[in-house]
Amino acid sequence: MTTAAPISGLARLLVQHGRLVEADAEQLQHSAASNKLSFIEQLIQSRKMSAKDIAEFSSQAFGYPLLDLDKIDSAYIPTGVMDNKVMQSQRIVPLFKRGTKLFIAISDITNLQAMEEVRFQSGMQVEPIVVEDNKLAPLLSRLVEDSGATLKNLDVDDSELEITGGDEEAKSDAVNADVDDAPVVKYLQKILLDAINGGASDIHLEPYEKFYRIRYRQDGVLREVAQPPLAIKEKIASRIKVISKLDISEKRVPQDGRMKLVLSKTRAIDFRVSTLPTLHGEKICMRILDPTSATLGVDALGYEPDQKAALLDAVHRPYGMVLVTGPTGSGKTVSLYTCLNILNEPGINISTAEDPAEINLPGINQVNVNDKAGLTFPAALKAFLRQDPDIIMVGEIRDLETADIAIKAAQTGHMVFSTLHTNDAPGTLTRLLNMGVAPFNVASSVILITAQRLARKLCTSCKAPVDIPHEALLDAGFTEADLDGSWTPYKAVGCDVCKGSGYKGRVGIYQVMPISDEMNRIIMTNGNAIDIADQARREGVRDLRQSGLLKVKQGMTSLDEVMAVTNE
Repeated sequence: MTTAAPISGLARLLVQHGRLVEADAEQLQHSAASNKLSFIEQLIQSRKMSAKDIAEFSSQAFGYPLLDLDKIDSAYIPTGVMDNKVMQSQRIVPLFKRGTKLFIAISDITNLQAMEEVRFQSGMQVEPIVVEDNKLAPLLSRLVEDSGATLKNLDVDDSELEITGGDEEAKSDAVNADVDDAPVVKYLQKILLDAINGGASDIHLEPYEKFYRIRYRQDGVLREVAQPPLAIKEKIASRIKVISKLDISEKRVPQDGRMKLVLSKTRAIDFRVSTLPTLHGEKICMRILDPTSATLGVDALGYEPDQKAALLDAVHRPYGMVLVTGPTGSGKTVSLYTCLNILNEPGINISTAEDPAEINLPGINQVNVNDKAGLTFPAALKAFLRQDPDIIMVGEIRDLETADIAIKAAQTGHMVFSTLHTNDAPGTLTRLLNMGVAPFNVASSVILITAQRLARKLCTSCKAPVDIPHEALLDAGFTEADLDGSWTPYKAVGCDVCKGSGYKGRVGIYQVMPISDEMNRIIMTNGNAIDIADQARREGVRDLRQSGLLKVKQGMTSLDEVMAVTNE
C-alpha cells in the first residue's frame, strides 16, 4: 500500500499558517508532480491563491523584500552571471550585483536547491527577493530571447524532438538540414517560441505569388506577425517536413505529421503539422497542442454551476453515451479530455480512438486512426470491446457503422464519449437518426449532449461600460426581467496588455442538455429537432445564445462577441 508523499516547502508553510487545508495541499502537490509543474504554478492554476497573494505571503513569512517585476527595466539586468538553462529550469532571474552579493528574483523562496545552484555557479552570496510567479515567466522568456537564445538553449535539440512516424533516415536528414540552413533553423525556432509565449493555438505559413506571410491564431482570430523573404519558403517547408518526418520530395498531395518540442525538463509542447499544396507553394499549418489544457479542470472551462452539475452527473454514470458538438476549433477535444481526466483513475480502463490524438494523457490508452492501414474508427472500436474497457472515447462519429458500434457499447455497460459536427444539442439527435441509427437505440443510449462555442473574453485591463439601447438588448434575447439595472454591459477597448484587440483569452459558451424521459418519447415517435428544442426549453435548458447572454451579464465578454459566435 502506497502512501501520499508528505507535503513540504511552501505547501507545508501555507498549511501551518492556515492559508491552505492539508488535503488541498497534498492534492496540489500530487497534481504538480503529475503535470510536471512547480507547486506555485499548480496552486495558481487551481485559483485557490493568486500569484500576488503567494508572493505577499512568502515575503511576510520569511522576511524577504517583495518586488514588482513590472517596475524593472530588463535592459539593466546583468548578463553572463548564470546560464540561461539554470534561469529557465530554476525560475530565477539575477537582478543586480552589489559587492560579493547577487540579488535574485525568485517566486518560491523555499527552493533552496535553486539558490544553492546559483551560489555555486556565480561564486557569489545569494540574496533572494520575492516576486510574483506569473510576472517571472514572461521576464525569463524576454531575457532568453534578447540574449539570442533559441529553442536549442532551452534544452531543445534534434535528439529531443520526439516525432511520431518516420524512420532513421529522416533523423540524419534533420542533422544535415541544421548544418546547411542554420539561419532558417534559427528563424523557424524563433517563430515557434514566439507562438508558444504569445498563447497562439495555430501557426500558418502561407506562400503567395509576391510575398510569404506568417500568421498566428490567438484567441480564435488570425493575426499576421511576419513577412519573411519569399526565397526561404521552400527551405522553411522542407525543414518542417524533415523534423515532422514527412516526405520532403512529395509536394503534390497534403501530408500530416507531428513533432514534439521539449522546452525544458518540465514542459513539452506537441505540434500537429499539416501541409497543403497551393498555387504558389506548400501552405503549412501547425496546431499547438499544450497537454496542460486538459488538466485545468472543469471549473476553468466556463460551465455555469447547473451545467457543470448536469455534466458531472452524466460523466459519473456507469454506462451511456455523452456527445459533444460544435464546429472545428470550438474546444470539443479539451472538453472531452477534461471529462476523461476526471475519470482517469488506476481502477478504470480508458481507451480512445482519434484522428489524430491531440493531447497526450498518461493513464489513457490512445489510438491514432489510420485509414490506409485499415485502422478505422469501427475497427478500433471493435478492438476496444475485446480489451475489457470501462470508458471509450471516439474522436468523431462520422458514419453509421461507427455510430452503431458506439451505441452498442453504451448499451452493454460502457461509458462512451464522442463528438459530432452539429449546430446545437437538439440537432445532434436528429443527425443520428438521419445517419440511420434506429430511434430506440438513440433513446436507450444517449444520456447527455453538450453543444459549445468559444467566445473571446474582454481584457480586464481596458474593458469599459457601454450604453446599449433597451430595444437592442431585448432583440438580442434578454428578457424584461434581465434588464433590472443590476448589471452593466461592457465593450472592448484595446490596450498594450491585449495588443489593441480589447480581448484576452477565451471562455466556453455551452448548451448542456440531459436527455429526459420526455425527450426519449419524442425521439421514439419520430419527433424533429424543433420538438426536442421546445422540450429542452420547457425543462430549463439554456440554448447557446442564452448562455452567451449570461456571460455578458457577468461582464466576461461583449454582446457583439456573443452575437457573432452564437449566430442565431
